[in-house]
Amino acid sequence: MLADAALAVMWVGLTCYALFGGADFGAGVWDLIAGGAERGRARRTLIEHSIGPVWEANHVWLIFVIVMLWSAFSPVFAAVMSTLYIPLTLAALGIIARGAAFAFRKASTELWQQRLFGACFALSSLLTPFFLGTVAGGVASGRVPPGLAEGDVLTSWLNPTSLLGGVLAVVTCAHLAAVYLCADADREGRPELAAAFTRDAVASGLVAGVVALAGIAVLHADAPELFHGLTHRALPLVVTSAVAGLAGLGLLARRRFVAARAAAALAVATILWAWGTAQYPALLVGSTTVTAAAATSSVLSAVLVALGVGAVVLVPSLWALYATFQRGTADQGSPGEAAGPTHLDGR
Repeated sequence: MLADAALAVMWVGLTCYALFGGADFGAGVWDLIAGGAERGRARRTLIEHSIGPVWEANHVWLIFVIVMLWSAFSPVFAAVMSTLYIPLTLAALGIIARGAAFAFRKASTELWQQRLFGACFALSSLLTPFFLGTVAGGVASGRVPPGLAEGDVLTSWLNPTSLLGGVLAVVTCAHLAAVYLCADADREGRPELAAAFTRDAVASGLVAGVVALAGIAVLHADAPELFHGLTHRALPLVVTSAVAGLAGLGLLARRRFVAARAAAALAVATILWAWGTAQYPALLVGSTTVTAAAATSSVLSAVLVALGVGAVVLVPSLWALYATFQRGTADQGSPGEAAGPTHLDGR
């Protein structure tokens, strides 16, 4: 029970990273294709104001997941990190480059500098979720065996399921960001931007649906165990994700932006939990179960107690961060006036 509790808590952290950090990555994708310096200025300004207060804080969830995996399921941590170190290193470099470029672009005064750092920020925002998606695909398709560096360092993440995971991660992040930005633009009194991001959200949602449908054939051929789990034990969650995604598109068409955020978040969260449900009780498909990989009861108990103590500090702090900037937007003098920066996650 302690091992299952630790796994559930870790999966909650992974879900939070997908919803909050993923949306930040997606905003960078829209920054990349916003247009030239003048045509894309309004979009980029909104994106910068939206993610500015929280882009660093969102990576707390990734650190949390890594530490939980290391502490509670160290054999799995060792196998994943030693087999998939190439995409993980590329993702880490992308996170660093993205953060540095985002900070330097704001401090730059020359147009060429802003373009240079902006391109680095945007490209890193696209490539980082792709590499993280390939890691998920490698684990889900059973290409990470137990032990240190026992898996192939190339085919473990360069395979059909991993490539599907990478593309789906990019498209999903872009969809989340567009949905979140719709409400930010509407709250700022920018109906033209809200309409533009609504079109982006609908288009990216449809693309995500097409990729997911195409992925059925990919998983059937390349990851049969995962396919079986998704079409049997986890089928209710898969259906819930599809229904929530379609509902979100309908809410966007009706300009119900806050409700659309909730629907989009539910769609992403349930598909992540569908993956976990389909694979359970295996952490490494075909070899290592939750029970076999879990730390001793004393270690798990200490980890969960420390987590509870830390949550007393972390959760209110994050809530205060989100709420502070949300109030800053709500208290603005008029819809057209600039207020304190809002955040992409819209909490």
